[in-house]
Amino acid sequence: MRRKLLFGNWKMNKTREEAKAFAVESVALNKYALAHNIDIGVAPAFLSLCGVKKMNPDLTVAAQNCHFEDHGAFTGEISIPMLLDLGVTWCLVGHSERRTYFAETNETCNKKLLALFANNMTPIYCVGETLAEFEANKTKDVIKEQVLVGLKGLTKENVSKLVIAYEPVWSIGTGKNASTEIAQDICHFIRELVHEQFGEVSEEVRILYGGSVKPENVKAYLSQKDVDGALVGGASLKVDSFKQLIENVVSE
Repeated sequence: MRRKLLFGNWKMNKTREEAKAFAVESVALNKYALAHNIDIGVAPAFLSLCGVKKMNPDLTVAAQNCHFEDHGAFTGEISIPMLLDLGVTWCLVGHSERRTYFAETNETCNKKLLALFANNMTPIYCVGETLAEFEANKTKDVIKEQVLVGLKGLTKENVSKLVIAYEPVWSIGTGKNASTEIAQDICHFIRELVHEQFGEVSEEVRILYGGSVKPENVKAYLSQKDVDGALVGGASLKVDSFKQLIENVVSE
């Protein structure tokens, strides 16, 4: 039985003090979630990783990005050893904003996934199509390429620990939601692709949906068979709205 996972991507939001204040408030929130068999976590900006870890050691904390090399002449980048030095063992890979604004490709995502697993870290690998691709009925072609290239060279053991997040680019921060039917269809498609490559371990992979997820719609998404959680943007920035997400998931 796959445990539900609600993960907040804070993007370029919150100062260090604001992040620490959230972390303090989230201590009770994390206990509440775990009591209902839900895992939660947040991906703060790099400068806030240490503060959030310190103020709430039990909260899962992820970096928003990393470089695949351990060190070198890569100005502005953060290495995996640097993250491990902070006690951070999770990392987002391939978010659509990284792909769109910073030229991240399926190939560089693959290098990052391999490097993260080599260091016993847990990646959340983001996939998703643009509005133009969606309207041209190319969604599954795009997703297939992202999954096949991104997961190239991984072992079954790696894949069993992998989290994949399906985020249709056209629904991120736009208020346009993919229907629950679309979310289930694509998350199921992703699981089938993983099964074709790695076999039954695909049943252990947690697949999240992301894209304008909020308290009002989170339960409908997580009620789908192959949707194991959500990667949440704006609704994860405040403890109150994050709590509402959890409460709505566990409500009868």
